[in-house]
Amino acid sequence: MVDYVKEKLKTFNIYEFQQDLLDWYDKEKRDLPWRQDQDPYKVWVSEIMLQQTRVDTVIPYFHHFIEKFPTIKALAEAEEEEVLKAWEGLGYYSRVRNLQAAVREVHESYSGIVPDTPDTLGSLKGVGPYTKGAILSIAYNIPEPAVDGNVMRVVSRLFSIWDDIAKPKSRKIFEEIIYKIISKENPSDFNQSLMELGAIICTPASPACLICPVQEHCSAFEEGVERELPVKSKKKKPLPKQISAVVLTDDEDNYYIHKRPASGLLANLWEFPNFEMLGDFRSYRELLTEAMKEEYGVTMELSDIKGTIPHVFSHLIWNISVYFAKVEDSSNTKGLIKVNKTEIQRYAFPVSHQKIMQLYKDNQACHQGCQAPKQE
Repeated sequence: MVDYVKEKLKTFNIYEFQQDLLDWYDKEKRDLPWRQDQDPYKVWVSEIMLQQTRVDTVIPYFHHFIEKFPTIKALAEAEEEEVLKAWEGLGYYSRVRNLQAAVREVHESYSGIVPDTPDTLGSLKGVGPYTKGAILSIAYNIPEPAVDGNVMRVVSRLFSIWDDIAKPKSRKIFEEIIYKIISKENPSDFNQSLMELGAIICTPASPACLICPVQEHCSAFEEGVERELPVKSKKKKPLPKQISAVVLTDDEDNYYIHKRPASGLLANLWEFPNFEMLGDFRSYRELLTEAMKEEYGVTMELSDIKGTIPHVFSHLIWNISVYFAKVEDSSNTKGLIKVNKTEIQRYAFPVSHQKIMQLYKDNQACHQGCQAPKQE
């Protein structure tokens, strides 16, 4: 631990801090579905869902997912397609693929019981230091740190820590502090209370210091630097890519779709045919027509552009130009499957292609002369 933190800990009243924090949490904690019990499986699912996703977004997904896969056994034995469909819209799909792989190991190797030791739990696929600490502390009441962005923000302000929280090596500082200040009697509520404080009081841009239950323990508030902390270096700007996609149908209103590769971005999800448009001065419409013929053997009459859908990932931005087309001869198509309106509901699509589908439906609904809604 860095020397200046050691010095601050010498005068930090750990017991009073714990009491102030836990008393506030007991009175003010939000009623969230994964807090109804300490089931390790439910805690695990919720923590995976909450990574990079807002609480309000996660709640309905959590209810649906637990209803569909209520136990370790149910998720372990489920088909991946069914699991991806239940996750559809949450994004970062590698999270749920890793979750299912780890759950299968728990089902097969640990009799369906989530491990309660750090080494064993941490060896499971997709279970990093934060998820491990969250499960052990929340579900098993073991005093392990669970350091996420909320916790690093709170602790950086409590102790005026100016190390860049975006750097992996900084996490060690925060973990060591949590080991020192965590409640040994009630680590479950302690870790959840720190997360809760960061979520609703000690927020990134506008911390509500005047109503903070641990204000008197906070070095940043005392020094007037709470809005300058935590220090976090900026990520690189996402790389823009121009994509052209086509909703391909036939005279019987069947759709033609394909599955993405088993690894990489959006692995194993389904989508409408699409191509990146690279350095060519010809029109996207012409390039898309040629690409569809070459890749899928499709001859078609392509519409004018029907809309543009932006989709932002952490590292890139897709700007998707959307076209519609009717296949002229489906007997020669390759690499695509044909599904009807009912069947397509069973396939998991990324959010961008759900938006493409909605654009198509809106357009079809407006074919008698009404104006289709503008796309952002």
